Amino acid sequence: MQPFTYEALPARVIFGAGTLARIGDEVRALGCKRALVLSTPEQRGMAEDLAARLGPLSAGIFAEATMHTPVEVTQRAMEALRALGADCTVAIGGGSTTGLGKAIALRTDLPQIAIPTTYAGSEATPILGETEGGKKTTQRTLKVLPEVILYDVDLTLSLPPGLSATSGMNAIAHSVEALYARDGNPITSAMAEQGIAALARALPRIMRDPTDREARSDALFGAWACGVCLGTVGMSLHHKLCHTLGGSFDLPHAQTHTVVLPHATAFNAPAAPDAMARIARALGAADAATGLFDLARGMDAPTALRDLGMPEHGLDRAADLATANPYWNPRPVERAAIRALLDDAWHGRRPGG
Repeated sequence: MQPFTYEALPARVIFGAGTLARIGDEVRALGCKRALVLSTPEQRGMAEDLAARLGPLSAGIFAEATMHTPVEVTQRAMEALRALGADCTVAIGGGSTTGLGKAIALRTDLPQIAIPTTYAGSEATPILGETEGGKKTTQRTLKVLPEVILYDVDLTLSLPPGLSATSGMNAIAHSVEALYARDGNPITSAMAEQGIAALARALPRIMRDPTDREARSDALFGAWACGVCLGTVGMSLHHKLCHTLGGSFDLPHAQTHTVVLPHATAFNAPAAPDAMARIARALGAADAATGLFDLARGMDAPTALRDLGMPEHGLDRAADLATANPYWNPRPVERAAIRALLDDAWHGRRPGG
């Protein structure tokens, strides 16, 4: 056994069905009395139901969370927080809402509860990505890690199959990169493989029957496991590319991860054979990169950047941005190779095809 360092993240995790009924107790356990409920505009109804459940513990609702956590949206949320006298936040929804809760915590140190309704996994990480002026920056700090994560399988039953697929592929990306991370360790690697396997097993079943509760439970567990991996080790090329494409070209987050993942995996495959073997084993596939591509394609998930609205003329700029600042990756990051990777992803070519 090689020496390693593993740092567990200090968060309380509640997992099950019907767990939303415990939200009032969790707010009180944090010593809070006025929770600001956060959501996207599309999930306002869910936020209103949650606020009603909280009763006098609810300070109000801010339903303007949006993709990539724009700084200007966070500033409006901060104004609402102060005006309502809130002493904590409860974020219900996917990565956009979780990101807003984290952005508020960064600025206030107020406790936060995350209630995920997708498989993004960001609720399990001390990582925050924010956009300002068309650029996305990320930082890692325990200040943004939610104190409580409340997983309720019932809340995922209404997640449309298409969003389930891309959200799940987004989660798998966290574990893929964890398996070849520079600061990887056997604990995180075991969890990464388990997370990929749970999602790869569950997602096709969800596509066939969105009400399959066992599949929904497996997917939600897998998303948590993958999120923990993202939170405990560093990420590399795949996440750099997705942050560049999302922040600079306003591409949808989960869909971008879905498209880029097979190509980033193929790029790194020669430099990380052990990781590739574990990914392939978790997928039940002969090859990691093609297994990921075929999983996405089999669910009718997007496989080409051009279908997400990425302009072909933007590929050069994306390659420039993705290679502008040095960062660790198992295979050296060179502009020509990254430009070729992006071209494959733009056209939706099957890796190795």
